[in-house]
Amino acid sequence: MLKICVLDAKTLGDDVDLTVFDKFGPVQVYAETKPEEVVERIKDVDVVITNKVVLNKENLENASKLKLICVAATGTNNIDLEYAAQKQIAVTNVAGYSTMSVVQHTFAMLFYLMENLPYYDRYVKSGEYAKSNIFTHHERPYHELAGKTWGIIGLGTIGRAVANAAEAFGCRVVYYSTSGKNNNTQYERAELEKLLKESDIVSIHAPLNNNTRGLIDYERLRMMKKSAIILNLGRGGIIREEDLARALDEELISGAALDVLEKEPVNCDNPLLGVKNSDRLFITPHIAWASVEARKKLVDEIALNIEAFIEGKERNRVC
Repeated sequence: MLKICVLDAKTLGDDVDLTVFDKFGPVQVYAETKPEEVVERIKDVDVVITNKVVLNKENLENASKLKLICVAATGTNNIDLEYAAQKQIAVTNVAGYSTMSVVQHTFAMLFYLMENLPYYDRYVKSGEYAKSNIFTHHERPYHELAGKTWGIIGLGTIGRAVANAAEAFGCRVVYYSTSGKNNNTQYERAELEKLLKESDIVSIHAPLNNNTRGLIDYERLRMMKKSAIILNLGRGGIIREEDLARALDEELISGAALDVLEKEPVNCDNPLLGVKNSDRLFITPHIAWASVEARKKLVDEIALNIEAFIEGKERNRVC
């Protein structure tokens, strides 16, 4: 029997059943865990499940019984992997659980902007449509995706799935490899400047690292078409937020949609919150990964990781 604790269950949602872990032993579920609470909560457990709570030398050195850390995400930047390995604490993550959720949200964000959906919704609900003497309204024209160029920054699992969907809509797909190592033969590879200049839609599905931090700045935003839309569903920090706010205010691009920000939750003084024309900008609070189906799959995968650990199998092991 393993003693388990979940440190930030609130990030997984109240509608996801965590009793799947009960078969392994007693489970303590915490909605949230502050940094100063970590030591006390993990000191006597065998397994820790965490999404974003930081586990490092300072708190892990007190967890003498800890055998396994299950990260309820793909990224493991909140775990000191080197120290965990030194202490012979296994670390697992979950990859691929949210691919279709992120793809769906990518297109939802695009259509929200591209088809001027908030404007048309307001037009009808305000009563203006009821006053019209014709059956339709063309105040804010929109375009079809077919025939457009879709540039993808980061052609990993999610990027490829977005590329496939974009192609189904009739788009020409080009991609930029942030690592320089991806040579996918299905789609055209391009240097970043070429991609930005030619694309009607640019979507980011890359991790945040030394190659991508601040990748999209003011000068690169200036390279884009005035009619272009940029979407960031990778990580905050890839787009310089103050530069994006400036580009939107100067109408250098048509619009931007972000599901990720450099600081989450967003700071009240974030320059994006002061963009003059808010219809050009759509922001969601890091929810692209979080469909009910994706979160359920995530929890089920964590349970399988624990089961594999008990049986001595290598499954989604990071270290």
